[in-house]
Amino acid sequence: VCLLVKMLSSCFKVGDPRPGQPYKGGNFCAFLPDNREGRKIATLLKRAFEYGLTFQIKSCNGEERVTWGLIPHKTSWDGGKARNGYPDAQYLREVCTVL
Repeated sequence: VCLLVKMLSSCFKVGDPRPGQPYKGGNFCAFLPDNREGRKIATLLKRAFEYGLTFQIKSCNGEERVTWGLIPHKTSWDGGKARNGYPDAQYLREVCTVL
């Protein structure tokens, strides 16, 4: 299962830390196994996205940009845990605990 999200560039709103200041969006891709547990996690990740928990805005080289939040995502099919990929025997359990 491949999750694709396009976050558009925008400006901080009233009530945000820096109202009126711009930030850059980006394209984000995450992977889950195509099985019952992977689809369950996809549903939970969708709910987390709807509640605004998936992304955050961080300063990077003097510019504000959208980045992944605290929920771990697998951004590669391979490379193991060290490269945010599979295999990672603990990932589904870990992300389920966070969610």
